[in-house]
Amino acid sequence: MNALTDRFEEPYEPIGVAAGTFLVLAALGTVVGAPWTTQASVVTAGIEVVGSVLMAVLGAALAYLSWTANQ
Repeated sequence: MNALTDRFEEPYEPIGVAAGTFLVLAALGTVVGAPWTTQASVVTAGIEVVGSVLMAVLGAALAYLSWTANQ
């Protein structure tokens, strides 16, 4: 096809790695944004932090599986 995609065995590998990286960076941005300072209660801020951590774990797993699936 071309020089950028010839090194990938699966065509969806770069998409999985990019999506996983985006999820991790978005989760880090949410936590760095200090949701506990803008939420009305501690419970809602806690839910947002837990959701962000789960999103980071999911993104890291997606990127890892996309990167190592063919090895």
